[in-house]
Amino acid sequence: MSQDILINWAPQETRVAVIEQGAVQEVHLERTLERGLVGNVYLGKVSRVLPGMQSAFIDIGLERAAFLHVADLMPQINAKHAPKDRNATASAASAGEGVLPIEKQVFEGQALMVQVLKDPIGTKGARLTAQISIAGRLLVFLPQDNHVGVSQKIPTEQREALRARLTGLTALPGGGTSGGFILRTNAEDSTDEELSEDIAYLRKTWDRIRDAATRQPPASLLHQDLNLMQRVLRDLVGAQTQTIRIDSREQFGLLQQFATEFMPGTLKRLQLYTGERPVFDLHNVDEEIARALSRRVDLKSGGYLVIDQTEALTTVDVNTGGFVGARNFDDTVFKTNLEAAQAIARQLRLRNLGGIVIVDFIDMVRDEHQSAVLAEFRKQLSRDRVKTMLGDFSQLGLLEMTRKRTRESLAHMLSEPCPSCEGKGVVKTARSVCYDILREILREARAFSPREFRVVASPQVIELFLDEESPHLAGLSDFIGKPISLTAESSMTQEQYDIVLL
Repeated sequence: MSQDILINWAPQETRVAVIEQGAVQEVHLERTLERGLVGNVYLGKVSRVLPGMQSAFIDIGLERAAFLHVADLMPQINAKHAPKDRNATASAASAGEGVLPIEKQVFEGQALMVQVLKDPIGTKGARLTAQISIAGRLLVFLPQDNHVGVSQKIPTEQREALRARLTGLTALPGGGTSGGFILRTNAEDSTDEELSEDIAYLRKTWDRIRDAATRQPPASLLHQDLNLMQRVLRDLVGAQTQTIRIDSREQFGLLQQFATEFMPGTLKRLQLYTGERPVFDLHNVDEEIARALSRRVDLKSGGYLVIDQTEALTTVDVNTGGFVGARNFDDTVFKTNLEAAQAIARQLRLRNLGGIVIVDFIDMVRDEHQSAVLAEFRKQLSRDRVKTMLGDFSQLGLLEMTRKRTRESLAHMLSEPCPSCEGKGVVKTARSVCYDILREILREARAFSPREFRVVASPQVIELFLDEESPHLAGLSDFIGKPISLTAESSMTQEQYDIVLL
């Protein structure tokens, strides 16, 4: 299936849309101010060694010195306590048994190549490691190690075969090795050609880092993790990609340079977009993003989906809505569910929903209809570049599936909980708030004896007190023997109020 990629660049934000058959399938965002330092490689300078904490502070050119613990240095084992095999060495290093003290491994003023593990938070500097790793699309490169490993998430029976394939692909012409590799989970079904391309890219990246380390002064950035546009070329472009259109001349030139050095096969697909309309207007991408933030998704047939994202899982409910076009009710349900299967798979990609997903299709009486909907859903999910697992219909007619979390969902990136309802999705009615206020005044009157009670609340609540609830307010005032005055505050939400004792 042919694919087009649109890149909209602005100084504050980069947005990428993947288009298939004229429809938006994926949206990726990266904001300049939110881009972290994790993965960046620096030539640091040891500014202070702390033997008591077995740690060191490293100057990497940031406002605050970064932190390096002895466990994050390349393991150097005391010969007297050296374990006999490599696995035991790694265990000893992590446990600190027999590991040389940090004061015997580094010294103040030493230049040291380090990588950021955690971004600076508050008053704490970045957390570093001297064990460099470079992530590719399918592999992780360990330049200081010769180990070849496979992700533990891949089934055991496939792991040895994949390790043997990778060992053969990473061997140098003379039979030696240069660095270790770990095969990532998403490389389980990759071809030798795809793996070889990733190996070449990672080794070339490491060569550039080493070269920069010999030329740059301490506290210099040697390698920055790829930005979104570069990751598009590395991760999203495939044989089905026809064009990659970008609307910034400057970024187009930078992307061409990157493609020339690392991914020459993508050069011919790069295009500079110079049209008068914004590039995202070509396929109504902004409208699709707005719809992807809504709970309800309308289907062409008249049916609709309701998608709710919670902390534990995502639920998708399918409804027939206004679709009455089929010959009988069973056919109406079947056709709605078939269309929903296609729409749900697309929405999972577009919204980047991960974790557990529960789909409640409309109940189908006939087994062949269930099988056809399930087959269509599996077919649509097979197009997803993120790993998914789908079960069969449960006894309750629900479908359970999982989709690997690769990044934050679109809703989490673009929105935040409503300050009025605090994420509940509902607020108390004005009448409920009125009764809360009446109870609170009664409670305060029993504890204090002010001259007057003043209620400050939203205009909706005050209006109800002045109209339908005025008899109750007057009755309470007589009961406690104190006047109650009202003040409307337009900045307050419907649930907010304040009772002032005068």
